[in-house]
Amino acid sequence: MFIQTEVTPNPATLKFLPGRPVMDEGTFEARDLGEAEHSPLAKALMQLPGVSGVFFAPDFISVTKNTGEWQHLRPAILGVVTEFYLSGAPLIEGEAAPTADSGEFFAAGDSEIVETIKELIETRVRPAVAGDGGDITFKGFRDGIVYLAMKGACSGCPSSTATLKHGIENLFKHFLPEVQGVEQI
Repeated sequence: MFIQTEVTPNPATLKFLPGRPVMDEGTFEARDLGEAEHSPLAKALMQLPGVSGVFFAPDFISVTKNTGEWQHLRPAILGVVTEFYLSGAPLIEGEAAPTADSGEFFAAGDSEIVETIKELIETRVRPAVAGDGGDITFKGFRDGIVYLAMKGACSGCPSSTATLKHGIENLFKHFLPEVQGVEQI
């Protein structure tokens, strides 16, 4: 099995591409051992010294470190991922489900604007963010402000504020004059 590794804009996160599907649908994120409990792969990765977060997307795995150097941690991660795929174990066990876009908030009169925002996220923003090892989801729209959640490599990335303010906010303002700003939740 050959697993490609890519750097992300977040120096604390590497993206691993196993060359086979990771998630059938949705995404999964674990930032501690408790959140990783229902995924044998996430649990095994979180038990490695220095790993502070794991993110699964349809075709990649992002791993975030809080200590250590990548040249020492990367081989251990590759070993865990290879062993997992060779074992045939399920990615998610029990009641845990892929992260859902629940808890959205917006006024009923803004539903047309929200649909356009979601379409822009799906067609223009999400593919670029996934290329950097993360994901972004719509959370709400109120008083001209779009609220988004960033996951994976994008969560805690030093350049995420610039991405939100200069990239995504400008995109939304271009297509929707009703949008006055973008905030991360």
